[in-house]
Amino acid sequence: MDLQGLVDLETTVWDALVRGDVDADVRLLSADFLGVYSSGFAGRADHAGQLDGGPTIAAFELHDARTIRLSDEHMLLSYRAQYQRLVGGVAQPNESMYVTSLWSRRSGEWVNVFSQDTPAG
Repeated sequence: MDLQGLVDLETTVWDALVRGDVDADVRLLSADFLGVYSSGFAGRADHAGQLDGGPTIAAFELHDARTIRLSDEHMLLSYRAQYQRLVGGVAQPNESMYVTSLWSRRSGEWVNVFSQDTPAG
């Protein structure tokens, strides 16, 4: 997996948030997914559950992506995300955060097993 391939996978997760696509979100996250956010820890069900009311993101852009190859089966992706949340169907002002995601190849498929978000100061 190369940098662009990881960015494409990560973009697919963000696209699921824009579309409110629970199935895509679940498919891209491992069953043992762990998210570390300013609100605390979250599992795959928590991450996908945020889409129960529909899309949560109006628009996004990923910038400054970089990767670290941990092995042939594990890749770390870090980037800065600029995005607009959807609240009550209304796009909110732009926000920015730094994200690090760990992607692992399991049974031939790449899945996100860990993500940590840090709000940009």
